[in-house]
Amino acid sequence: MSQHTETPNNDISDISPITEIVAELRAGRMVILVDEEDRENEGDLVMAAEFVTPEAINFMVTHGRGLVCLTLTEERCQQLDLPLMAVRNGTRFGTNFTVSIEAAEGVETGISAADRAKTVRAAVARDARPSDLVQPGHIFPLKAVNGGVLVRAGHTEAGCD
Repeated sequence: MSQHTETPNNDISDISPITEIVAELRAGRMVILVDEEDRENEGDLVMAAEFVTPEAINFMVTHGRGLVCLTLTEERCQQLDLPLMAVRNGTRFGTNFTVSIEAAEGVETGISAADRAKTVRAAVARDARPSDLVQPGHIFPLKAVNGGVLVRAGHTEAGCD
């Protein structure tokens, strides 16, 4: 679960160790995941999807002011039958957007924080099926590359790793 945000230049001493970040995510807290200056040079608000709440979505939308995305493994994208949004990806970093999604049941318009949180929870449920989701929607899944950050140093892969 991530929200793209531009970040100012920071001193490397301001960056938390991976072990601390993982502990925060496991505890259900949101972190800011930054990449290198020579890449996107941005920070994403990230949290484990299993802990997402309407309040967390609202915080991302209000303070991150970007697109609310959901990082998924290739296996999960196959399980949910989520094709890539574009067959030929022409973006600078090759981010693998799938078709956007909405929970098939229990949402109103799909845009509210509560509806988006419901959609995220539906997509990451252990027994999730393609019929649990409809397209298009207000959540934008990103398919991670197999092998994670060791293969592609992107926010998508870091979010899944």
